[in-house]
Amino acid sequence: MRIGFGAPVSGAWATPRNVGHFAERAEDLGYASLWTFHRLLTPADKEALAPVYRSVLDPLITLAYAAARTSRIRLGVSLINFPFVTPVYLAKETASLDVLSGGRLDLGLGAGWQHEEFVASGTSPERRGRRAEEFVATLRTLWEDEVSSFDGEFHTVPPSRQAPKPVQNPHPPVLLGGVAEAALKRAGRIADGWLSRSATDLSRIHEQIAVVRRAAEEADKDPDAVRVVVRGVVRAGEEAHDKSGERLRLSGSYDQIREDAAWLGEQGVTELFYDLNWDPLVGSPDIEPASATARAEEIIEALAPKS
Repeated sequence: MRIGFGAPVSGAWATPRNVGHFAERAEDLGYASLWTFHRLLTPADKEALAPVYRSVLDPLITLAYAAARTSRIRLGVSLINFPFVTPVYLAKETASLDVLSGGRLDLGLGAGWQHEEFVASGTSPERRGRRAEEFVATLRTLWEDEVSSFDGEFHTVPPSRQAPKPVQNPHPPVLLGGVAEAALKRAGRIADGWLSRSATDLSRIHEQIAVVRRAAEEADKDPDAVRVVVRGVVRAGEEAHDKSGERLRLSGSYDQIREDAAWLGEQGVTELFYDLNWDPLVGSPDIEPASATARAEEIIEALAPKS
């Protein structure tokens, strides 16, 4: 199992210096990947959502900044909410980022859930499954075909050309999020993998992985080739517990967190990235920046993959 790291995109530690510094440090320490996430708007009531969502850098611009400071580490977004962007524009952005990074991009896509974002983007949460399938198909023709064309219910691309094409052949890996059974099956059927969410119950993740891989097999794909990427919400230094009193995975001492990471690999997870943006002492905009950065420095060093 590969170990990645969440880039500084939220709250106090999300500064230009830290984006470059932690990208370089993650690469030097042997982390396999660097990940961002997408948030356009939050409700006017600051208490309506967790602090992690209140101040978030754009995920692709952040990865482009990190790409310029690194040479080997993969660059992932977990995830872009596809109802809020057009596939033609996203295909151009992601192909450009793949070219400029030397073919290091992993693209995660999700259906969105924040009401204000749907309203402001002029779109609807209805029929998100069909929209997802068309979105992925549109991306693929723009990335792969010299003359691209798509005629669907939600997206239309007249015969046309878009260049440059991505470096990765045939295209950057597409990973889908979602927790409903239909979403899990869709990830196995049409994507290169599945992304878990921050609130995933890691103690039962094997059940979701089984749905994804079964769907891949039914679609005549190699189920073992389907990636499973987990956002690891780390609670370093304290044991957190669920409603039944069980310790939450990735909480507690560094030894406990590393043991949990190894256990996740045994459940079928192919990549885990430690995301400190969900740590209230790092990713909240109300924390003193130097304190947030110091805590993140300690954790990235302590949990670095062992060669």
